[in-house]
Amino acid sequence: MQIGRAHTATTGICTATADAVEVRGRDLCSDLMGRLSFTEYFYLLLTGREPTEDQRYFLDLLLVAIAEHGMMPTVQAARMTLASDPNALQGALAAGILGCGPVILGTSELCGALLVKARARVTEGVGADKVVLELAREIHEAGGKVPGFGHPMHRPLDPRAERIMELADQRGVSGPHVDLARCMRDTVAQVWRKPLVLNVSMPIAAVLLDLDFPPAFIKAIPLLARTGGLLAHLAEEQQNPIGFALAGHAEEAVSYSANSRT
Repeated sequence: MQIGRAHTATTGICTATADAVEVRGRDLCSDLMGRLSFTEYFYLLLTGREPTEDQRYFLDLLLVAIAEHGMMPTVQAARMTLASDPNALQGALAAGILGCGPVILGTSELCGALLVKARARVTEGVGADKVVLELAREIHEAGGKVPGFGHPMHRPLDPRAERIMELADQRGVSGPHVDLARCMRDTVAQVWRKPLVLNVSMPIAAVLLDLDFPPAFIKAIPLLARTGGLLAHLAEEQQNPIGFALAGHAEEAVSYSANSRT
């Protein structure tokens, strides 16, 4: 049974024959292998275009910035899964990735949507300051949270966020989205009546948008980056197992009560 509208199924990413592989219209072996870095290749896979030097530089930078952040719950889940089945590297990796979301990995995708929305409201008669103030008030009055603000560890500044914007300024790629992100920092503090940390998620989204990355692809960057970090932890887990120690500490930390309510 056909579900949805009937159409011809096509893909523009890759095709393979007995003696060749073509990716985005380029021969994998004779053109791409040995010429492109993985970062450049990833951009080509996502967009169908090869990146400019600035796009490659900042994609590399952002992947480095978000790949690793210590013994996060996603890392613990991955390591405990590998401890349970040492042969299931792919399953352990999947366990870690499944736990990646706005609480653990960040809200770059939501930040991107907010920045796109803000920029769409900026007109000749309505400046960025006014637009950001209106958006912040709308979120605050609805009892919501502004994505990209707050961090349980990094206070008063997230050093990763500051470094991203510093390098964006140095290389001359800071554009309207980075400007909006900076405007949001001041405005959010004003509306919430307290300083809130601008975390790494907002500059990631702002720089990607200013470099013409498609908004729908923003979430892919933290996911790819964290995959690298998880694989590093799993490689260490194979050599220095701590998965069961993590599980034991978790069990010790939780007390049992027959009268406990959920």
